[in-house]
Amino acid sequence: MNEKIKEMRFDTNSAQNYFIKRLAYTLGPVELKNFMEKGGVKVIDVRDEADYKIGHIPGAISIPKEMIDKNLDKLSKDEINIVYCYNQQCHLGDSACLNIAQYGYPVMLMEGGFDVWVNDFRFTTTQ
Repeated sequence: MNEKIKEMRFDTNSAQNYFIKRLAYTLGPVELKNFMEKGGVKVIDVRDEADYKIGHIPGAISIPKEMIDKNLDKLSKDEINIVYCYNQQCHLGDSACLNIAQYGYPVMLMEGGFDVWVNDFRFTTTQ
């Protein structure tokens, strides 16, 4: 194992910084559901529009990742924009979050994507 990695694992200050950032910018399906019930969030589905039409998280709007810059008017600066994509391995969500943040909008990523919402938690979807 890389000695630097071994060393980092004992650096509790770096670990705290990492996990603070991770908790600030990511959430899971249960947290998203709770946020949605309280309000103040905008849920963004960045998958292909055809997949959105097959099924999506209730209340989510479709803005495919490659269309973010053309749909800024659908985002909110007063609410947290919560992005999801296909699954944990999909980087469309991370990439979309980066774009959204670069435009100055508050943003978080739902980890696990639509796959976890549907298959692991069996939450409802909309067609």
